[in-house]
Amino acid sequence: MVAVACALAACGRGSEPPEAAAPPPAAATTSGTTAATAASAAPAPQTPGVLRFTGTTLDGTAFDGATLAGKPAVFWFWAPWCPKCQAEGPAVATIAERYRGRVTVVGVAGLDPSTEKMNQFVERTGTSELPQLNDTNGALYKHFRVTSQSSYLFIDPAGGTESATGPLDEDELSALIEQHLL
Repeated sequence: MVAVACALAACGRGSEPPEAAAPPPAAATTSGTTAATAASAAPAPQTPGVLRFTGTTLDGTAFDGATLAGKPAVFWFWAPWCPKCQAEGPAVATIAERYRGRVTVVGVAGLDPSTEKMNQFVERTGTSELPQLNDTNGALYKHFRVTSQSSYLFIDPAGGTESATGPLDEDELSALIEQHLL
């Protein structure tokens, strides 16, 4: 579905999204802004390239990746039909609560055109307290160079990244957060 040259490697460097790359052209932004509005809404220069994106949450709220600049974050990429993702959901919710105020955990719902199925997944897995980005068109998967669901991207305060593929349980996820972000 999403043609990307680089897949995430389990917990290794070298699969990092481009940090110094310029933001995508206005016509390719996830928010669909025009060139005129994109120029006026450009992120501050200190925003790492990996956080130069916008999107919308499943509940329709605008989300700007630049708001996470300078803060540790975990992005969890899932699909509503993925059994591994379904099994990981409760652990992700527990981890988000455990690290609240220290690490932001963001879900990225993709690889399915149905927002309704994505919302049902969130309810079933108990992950409704997380911001859940709606990526039905695959733009965020592409931006982060993710090629499959049940993937994680750990972004440190300086914008450095580490990646992992799931399934991950609560202990494994906590260990990776401690190792890469705190």
